[in-house]
Amino acid sequence: MNRIGLRLEDKNEWERRVALIPEDVRRLTAQGIAIDVQRFARRAYPDAQYRDTGARIVDSLCDSDFILGIKEMPVEVFEPHKAYMFFSHTIKGQDYNMDMLRALMDKKCTLLDYECVTDEQDRRLIFFGRYAGIAGMIDSLWTLGQRLEVLGCDTPFSQMRPTHTYETIDDATSALDDVGRQITQKGLPPALAPVVIGITGYGNVSTGAQEILDHLPTIELSPQELLELDLTSNPDRHHIYKVVFKEEHLFEPLEEGVSFDLEGYYEHPENYKSVFVRYLPKLTAIVNGIFWNECYPRLATAEELARLYLNPKTAKLCVVGDITCDIDGSLACTVRDTEPGDPVYIYDPLTRSAPSGFEGDGIAVMAVGNLPTELPKEASQTFSRALSPFLPAIARVDLSAPFEEAKLPAPIKKSVILWNGELTPSFAYMESFLE
Repeated sequence: MNRIGLRLEDKNEWERRVALIPEDVRRLTAQGIAIDVQRFARRAYPDAQYRDTGARIVDSLCDSDFILGIKEMPVEVFEPHKAYMFFSHTIKGQDYNMDMLRALMDKKCTLLDYECVTDEQDRRLIFFGRYAGIAGMIDSLWTLGQRLEVLGCDTPFSQMRPTHTYETIDDATSALDDVGRQITQKGLPPALAPVVIGITGYGNVSTGAQEILDHLPTIELSPQELLELDLTSNPDRHHIYKVVFKEEHLFEPLEEGVSFDLEGYYEHPENYKSVFVRYLPKLTAIVNGIFWNECYPRLATAEELARLYLNPKTAKLCVVGDITCDIDGSLACTVRDTEPGDPVYIYDPLTRSAPSGFEGDGIAVMAVGNLPTELPKEASQTFSRALSPFLPAIARVDLSAPFEEAKLPAPIKKSVILWNGELTPSFAYMESFLE
């Protein structure tokens, strides 16, 4: 049997999540699974709550065979022939984690990535996406209030606080309900209306973001309605307009007269271009939650954002809450990621500068890279509930066996990037990232 280790989180001072909560550790140890919990003062669930679960509280995971974490781990912690499971952020060839991947390979380690634990329809089974959406929308609405206040516009949004300052989601939504009542009763400033918030994507992140936004008095428009309706002639000050964008709204084929085809877009993204810029003059804020990598067209380039801001009549966009946090990715204004202690910068589309805070010309960008840790207890509960049923099989697997013979549940086996230092067949393409 493999001894399971629950590692501390040291990538940044804000990370408080945990892969297994005490309640699930207790159930697992009762099944005879040995678990070590590394001491960690910042963890959302204190060490004391693990002491009576049957687990060992330890300073080092040197006795553990299979180590669970959340964020990337420093290369110096890897021990030869051990197995590690965490969000590795390597499968897109992220340069900043290639040294980590090489270290795991050199030490003949096994690496599993939660992001790749999927069912037969390739739907992710272990994720924080909903909580990223929830925290991202709360932080985006708070950012909107702070930015508008700097611009001399007083709104109920200024009463919001960053997500990490609320004890629970219910506390945050209670505050948001009060904001909604004020919008309904008193309305938003005439100069600001109409307020239009666009959300890209329709997965777990988008669902969480919409769950929060819907605490406000909202009117949902389709992207086409946003383009066709004149919302400015008699602006509604007592509602927020919500617009959800899917791929079919954001991209179109390069070839004229050809209809958008989702499967064709994913298979040949080079045959498509972004048309998101047509919506930008009508949006007050964007909450970006759509999957993107470098093979896909960018939603908005630096040049497009600059052209938007050269004309005061089209420079309505005030806030971008980039939950995806792809640096220099789908949105050119996301030039760096941020953290809960310094979450916002102002991106000037004309100079491309990005100083922290809410002052200056341009767009307020909230790009916190680990949003779910702002809701550490609730996020960890859901994550642990999804992961823990796989732990008995993980504890029993023979880590020295050939990968083809490893007896793991299919969703877990799909997540194995390295097996004893070798890329597994599904991830052989990553060899090119290491050259």
